[in-house]
Amino acid sequence: MTDTGRERALADAAMAALRQGDAQRALATLRDMQEPPPMLLAQACNRSGDLDGEAAALRRILDQDIRNLPAMLAMGQNADRRGDARGATSWYRSALAQAAATGAPPQLQPLLHKAQDYVARSSRTFEDHLMDAISGLPALPRIQLATDLLLGKQSLFLQQPSMFYFPGLPQRAFYERSEFDWVAPMEAMTGAIVAELEQVRAQEAAAFAPYVQTSPLRPAPNNPLRDDDRWGALYFWQNGEQVAANADRCPAVMAALALAPIPVIAGRSPMALWSLLKPGTHIQPHHGLLNTRLICHLPLLTPDGCALRVGAETRTWRTGEMLLFDDSIEHEAWNRSSDTRVVLLFEIWRPEIEAEERDALTQLFQAIDRFGPAQVDTGG
Repeated sequence: MTDTGRERALADAAMAALRQGDAQRALATLRDMQEPPPMLLAQACNRSGDLDGEAAALRRILDQDIRNLPAMLAMGQNADRRGDARGATSWYRSALAQAAATGAPPQLQPLLHKAQDYVARSSRTFEDHLMDAISGLPALPRIQLATDLLLGKQSLFLQQPSMFYFPGLPQRAFYERSEFDWVAPMEAMTGAIVAELEQVRAQEAAAFAPYVQTSPLRPAPNNPLRDDDRWGALYFWQNGEQVAANADRCPAVMAALALAPIPVIAGRSPMALWSLLKPGTHIQPHHGLLNTRLICHLPLLTPDGCALRVGAETRTWRTGEMLLFDDSIEHEAWNRSSDTRVVLLFEIWRPEIEAEERDALTQLFQAIDRFGPAQVDTGG
């Protein structure tokens, strides 16, 4: 008998011994071979309780094929039998990801289902363990978010401006009203601004134009609300120019805007408007153009069922309480009520940007716009 024939006969004998439930005889037969098949050796070691031998045999397979699905599932089972829950979870997650990416044969589906169940149970156990560890601590939003990210209950949202990124700025979705001394005086003017809003709407039903409009000189924006007046805008400052007709009839709005540190950039800013969302309107998730600004909303008409999500945090509008946020982080807004929502929307410089940097950015943005105006996005 040739060496090849002998090796094949020994492998067949080992397999027959395993089918008969004699793992020790299968192991002894395999050890007589010059190169025992690694998966057959792993199975024999598994059934004889030799976890180290099984892991070594499976590692030989994975050294040659790092994404071998049967070996990954078997490594998960091996780790579980050792009491290594984190190791088992790691192997099972990798196996599930590989199966999702490349598919899996029908015979592996029961093992994949078991792996899925194991990962779910392990995740619940890990979450309970962590919650017990921090249960006595005060409510700390950043600790809660970090924990949710660790558990996969939240996604990580970072600044991703679609046009211009300024480095070194903190990754904050919302800023608090108390951080800006001009906010309270502006909020105190809310009643007068609402009165102007109601007067304009009563006098001119079509005062608001669609916020997203198709330009004849640019490709149409990929936005479901393009040329749709359910998301409306009435500008007081647009592309750095005052809209005289609206400014003249709304002196309270103009006085309020004069309080804020609005950028002055030729052809671009100031930018300020009433932003209107009709009932049932949803502004889809998107990113703003820049991370050098904050978008400010002074809520004027705020029915229940309206909200703004920026990153992982969702806040509701409350009349007269400013919302300030970084629109370069993914955000969306919706009106699920039966009434119209309106905010006074404008932009300010990011407070972390120094005066000298603001001057340089102003020159840079003006140079960009002289080359060719960009489509402006004002953040909802």
